[in-house]
Amino acid sequence: MRSEEVMMDLILDFARADERVRAVIMNGSRVNPDAPRDRFQDYDIVYLVTSVDDYVRDRSWISYFGELMIIQTPDEMEVPAPGENSDGKFAFLMQFIDGNRIDLTMFPVQKMANMQQDSLSKLLLDKDEIIPPLPPASSKDYLTQPPTSQQFEHCCNEFWWVSTYIVKGLWRRELSYAKFMFDGPVRDMLMKMLNWHIAIRSDFKADPGKLGKYFEKHLEPKHWAAFAATYCDADYENIWRSLYVMTSLFREIAQVVAAFFDYTYPHEDDRRVTEYFNQIRNLPQDA
Repeated sequence: MRSEEVMMDLILDFARADERVRAVIMNGSRVNPDAPRDRFQDYDIVYLVTSVDDYVRDRSWISYFGELMIIQTPDEMEVPAPGENSDGKFAFLMQFIDGNRIDLTMFPVQKMANMQQDSLSKLLLDKDEIIPPLPPASSKDYLTQPPTSQQFEHCCNEFWWVSTYIVKGLWRRELSYAKFMFDGPVRDMLMKMLNWHIAIRSDFKADPGKLGKYFEKHLEPKHWAAFAATYCDADYENIWRSLYVMTSLFREIAQVVAAFFDYTYPHEDDRRVTEYFNQIRNLPQDA
């Protein structure tokens, strides 16, 4: 696997030699002082260029960076909604055979004013001194914000409402349906609540990571163990057990969050839905 030094040299040497590239910015975990370092970190790079279309039409330049394993170009995989890609950028997500990955976005320098600011940014090259000074990179933009009372209410409602779909799917023995509801909308609400809990514990300074990848670091051991126990196999009884663990964990954490913000936890929704769980679990299959 090529080293970080080799990859950075490639990224910058290409930019220096190509007159169409006027500036280079790096985003993401490689500029995050708090992110753990390992060999799988991507190189999240933005080239500010004079012509995005040049790179889209003729892609022979990609081979400069190495032998591809696979590439994805999300900007041409779906028809964007009106105004969605009005800034004219185009991303090349490149996974190389040696294990390195570069997510390279070509951004039109003429539309630089439209470029979204990202707190995880570091200026690597500026040929024309057109980039305003960037503050030191930090995860500020990725930290959890306090919920409004409505956001808290909606999270609780979605959790308990959609959890009824899970038990219906379990009773019908519709595995894929039940698992989708379990690991999709219901888990999403649990993770949202855990994000708020971690934020409270850290005075809103801890980054839980994308999809909760740093939960183990920030949760109390008992809560991490309970969260891990919500992941189960395809056995129906195991799914039932994990569902009860999930609802118990949500209940405990949500009440802590409610107390901190002086919000109201929906005890009656919780009680009625839990009773429904118990009724459905004991309902004969021939009912």
